[in-house]
Amino acid sequence: MPKAILFDLDGTLWDRTAAVQALLLQQHEQFQESLSHVIQPREYAGEIMALEANGSADKLSVYAAFVGQHGLSESLRDSLHSDFWIRLGLCFQPFPEVLFTLRRLRDARVKLGIITNGTVHIQDAKIDALGLRELMDVIVISEREGVRKPDAEIFNRALGSLGVSAIDAWFVGDNPDADVAGAHFAGLKAFWRQCPDWSPPNVPCETIRTLDELVLFVCHANSAA
Repeated sequence: MPKAILFDLDGTLWDRTAAVQALLLQQHEQFQESLSHVIQPREYAGEIMALEANGSADKLSVYAAFVGQHGLSESLRDSLHSDFWIRLGLCFQPFPEVLFTLRRLRDARVKLGIITNGTVHIQDAKIDALGLRELMDVIVISEREGVRKPDAEIFNRALGSLGVSAIDAWFVGDNPDADVAGAHFAGLKAFWRQCPDWSPPNVPCETIRTLDELVLFVCHANSAA
């Protein structure tokens, strides 16, 4: 049985893809006077999502690229960028099974944590809005640490805070490289939360579709101990 299970945040504990797609459709409607003559709503959402690369790209650069490609103004770039962050703050909802699963794992005396790449103020705001902070024993954010997944050091820092060795820990994420491969090479048992946005990992891992499947894995590990 694992002593700790650590999680990625975006795409693992909440459905970032669906939220951003809905946000961008709303944004197109809000700015339709500036956008509707150059691009349709779903094409707009698809283009912005491609530019932002599953959240890894700087958002101002994303909108700069978009307005540059379509000959739109810098003032529109700034308005779209500001609007994105305002709207995103209203879109945070955990996957339906997440809070129940995390409570089940805590009841089983498994230590829990989050390791996420991103800026402190944005990732902290997400964690609070999702109601995750009180369920976590450690939260590690790349900007604060000065190191990002897949670097083994960020996994080691989280484990060190928990007093748990890598061999006794699991990690769950959706990104096959930063999350799954990163955890695997850091010595943790890796779980891939299957996601259509990413190709399957190239390292050994378990595959789950929803987080509640972890409970069965924990039960099996406990019975085998």
